[in-house]
Amino acid sequence: MIRRIPIFLLLLLAAAVLAPVQVSLQAQDKKPATLRDALLAELRSTHTNAEWFVPTNTAVKGLTAEQANWTDGKGNHSVGQLAYHLVFWNQRNLANLKGEKLEKFGGNNDETFTKFDSKTWNETVEELDDVMSELEKWVETADEAKLKESSQVFTHISTHNAYHIGQIILRAQRARLLGPEERRELTFAGAASPVPLS
Repeated sequence: MIRRIPIFLLLLLAAAVLAPVQVSLQAQDKKPATLRDALLAELRSTHTNAEWFVPTNTAVKGLTAEQANWTDGKGNHSVGQLAYHLVFWNQRNLANLKGEKLEKFGGNNDETFTKFDSKTWNETVEELDDVMSELEKWVETADEAKLKESSQVFTHISTHNAYHIGQIILRAQRARLLGPEERRELTFAGAASPVPLS
């Protein structure tokens, strides 16, 4: 009996300590009620809703064309190239979802990065915002059968977007931290000394 009392007290103490934590986690973790809600939450978390990572609109906000064009000289893509790549694939996925004829594409993924032109940076940002909004509208208006059929496509879209948004954030941080002269040196000289990101 003496052994059971301490175990019982430990369990009671653990329950008392963990109960507020569980309530707090439940309050933070509002789960979407439907597939449509879940897909919209995924898309919006990579587009406009700052949750546990920075969304696209925040990541590219305020970047100049020069900053968007900056590379570290090590073969990594610029913010502009990454944004252009996302525009390309999101537009292609949207056209496919709508049943539209897809633009001819030879399959060379490098082209989806290298066709970026810094002169059109502002248009690229607008196109990225537009296509992500259009994907959200598609989910909002699709019938249930089409939504279920296409749900994995949206998981891939959101995962792909999140992956490249992480790259955009890192490149943008470096481009913003370095002055124009330092950016030029890193871009043209290929010297990529580490730059603190904090």
